[in-house]
Amino acid sequence: MSLRDRDLISIQEARELVARAAAAQKKFSAFSQEQVDAVVEACAKAAADNAEALARTAVEETGYGNVPDKIIKNTLAAVEVPRAIRAMRTVGVLREDREKGIVEVASPVGVVAAVIPCTNPTSTAIYKTLISIKAQNAIVLSPHPAAIKCICQVAALLDRAALTVGAPEGLINCMQHTTLEGTRELMRQHDVGVILATGGTGLVQAAYSSGKPAYGVGPGNVPAFIERTADVRKAVADIIAGKTFDYGTICSSEQAIVAEEPVRELALEECRRQGAYFLSPEEMEKVGRLLILPGTHTPNTKIVGRPATMIAEMAGITVPPATRVLIARLGPEQVGREFPLSAEKLSPILAFYVAPNLAAGIALCRRLLEFGGLGHTCSIHSQNRAAILEFGAAMPAFRVVVNSAAVHGSIGYSTNLFPAMTLGCGAPGGNITSDNIGPQHLMNIKRIAWESRGIEHRTIPADQRMAGATPLAAPEAVQAKSSVALVGQALFTPREVEGVLAPSVEAAASTEGGQTRLSVLPDRATIAHVVEHVMASHGIARGSGATKSAPVAKELPSPSAVAAEIAGRLFGSSGRPKPDAVANFSPASSSSSNVEPSTPSTPPPKSEAPPKPAVEISPFVSENDVRRAMTRSEKIFIGPKTILTPSARDLGMEHEVFIETEAGSLR
Repeated sequence: MSLRDRDLISIQEARELVARAAAAQKKFSAFSQEQVDAVVEACAKAAADNAEALARTAVEETGYGNVPDKIIKNTLAAVEVPRAIRAMRTVGVLREDREKGIVEVASPVGVVAAVIPCTNPTSTAIYKTLISIKAQNAIVLSPHPAAIKCICQVAALLDRAALTVGAPEGLINCMQHTTLEGTRELMRQHDVGVILATGGTGLVQAAYSSGKPAYGVGPGNVPAFIERTADVRKAVADIIAGKTFDYGTICSSEQAIVAEEPVRELALEECRRQGAYFLSPEEMEKVGRLLILPGTHTPNTKIVGRPATMIAEMAGITVPPATRVLIARLGPEQVGREFPLSAEKLSPILAFYVAPNLAAGIALCRRLLEFGGLGHTCSIHSQNRAAILEFGAAMPAFRVVVNSAAVHGSIGYSTNLFPAMTLGCGAPGGNITSDNIGPQHLMNIKRIAWESRGIEHRTIPADQRMAGATPLAAPEAVQAKSSVALVGQALFTPREVEGVLAPSVEAAASTEGGQTRLSVLPDRATIAHVVEHVMASHGIARGSGATKSAPVAKELPSPSAVAAEIAGRLFGSSGRPKPDAVANFSPASSSSSNVEPSTPSTPPPKSEAPPKPAVEISPFVSENDVRRAMTRSEKIFIGPKTILTPSARDLGMEHEVFIETEAGSLR
């Protein structure tokens, strides 16, 4: 079979499995929280019962790691992960905040595309399947070609367990013909909601470029700092235990020891005592050539996950049979591509550095992370809390493990971090999150939110409002407009109009949302009566524009005069409403131009005119008046008895249009 034929088979398989998973997920989305949890528990039990068998299959197929440590990793995924998510709500209402008026509801992403590596195949497959199902999703596993058998075995085992408790067929799927093109097709499928990508840098980049949301991981180049107050014996034991765990196949395992000068000799002695072999300069050269092949920047797959004695033999070095780890002593300046042993090694090989003090140790650990482990993991061994906090704050890593093996602490085995086999490296590592990935990352949350504060209801289109026009829908019937709106927005309340307007209008009036709505326009007399009544209620006496306590330089028009002016603008001499007059109505403009009450045409007797007042006070101001003043760069003078509509007041105050006066002079 040609390479091209294999790609076509893999592509077609990806399409079919995603369609199958999507159909199953639609049925699964109707499951209750209790039903979902039952499926998770059944799968977890099956995985835990077969942890050893799956570990043996993984080692036999891939050659990476060792059976005892892979059993631990399988158990972590099958026991600790379910324990951590057991009480987690992932179906229906998640939380309700009655005080804020917000209800949060879970929404699954649909189908999860999970890329599984060959270094941790069975444990990663168990872990990703459980967290996907917990979030009410279906899953399609894409195994590394070197681990297809053991990963498909996990999928088949969990699928059978899920079916026994009523899960729909097709909920758990695994590709059996994996190629790079097939995996890319899987990640691009329409029904795939999110990608969980664990693998090489190229694969993670392909996931990010697929157009789908993706959780990838970055490389780890974990420094372990031994501070001067550390329990050195325990620190070295933890570091070697982490580095040799499954022969270094987890990317959060230690890659370098950085010892502070006061504990250097003690740390070196403990390393020798606990099974470390220190390489000579010539041996370092041999191991370095074996570790990173020419033209590459990644570990040689032939040494990944192999015991130290086997690596030494491959490099042509003779070491004691009890050797657990190979250590290369490097100077603080030996960090970078020209020094292969300073990079991530994914095998029981360590670099050893010395720093004169805490500040120098922090700087060196930062350089190691920046070289190849940004955002991932680091560790510190110390009894000085201040030093621990200073170190942790300075590290560009999102898991800082204290007084424990870095690998065990980072995956939540020896710490209370969330147990996970996918560790986000955040923005520095090119990842979308810095979390240990769990079900909470595989579902969306919708929020149902009630109104907590009222908003202003505007019935005039924005363009017309800005132009200063107030359109009238029809002369005969003004729907959803109160009589108040015709003489100024929101000037009169239903209570003020009650008993004044209703008796004068044949059509029934209704009050909705605090506004009075009429089916017909009130007549001229009604408008005049309403204006006069409301002005009187505001303390403006009939026929007088001043109070005894606050006289003004010029007597304001009386309520009757204002009412007559409003009615005249609305109805004219015909007695019928005029749409153009309503649209352009502006009581303030009339009052500010000294419109007098309607009187016979006989000219008044000549008399000496009183002196012109310093200012002219507007008795009534609408929003249109304010906008007109803004357009003309004018000010509006208002006094204690000036009536302002709410919208006019807000707009005028905002743009400083008003000048307040008292007794005819500026305050």
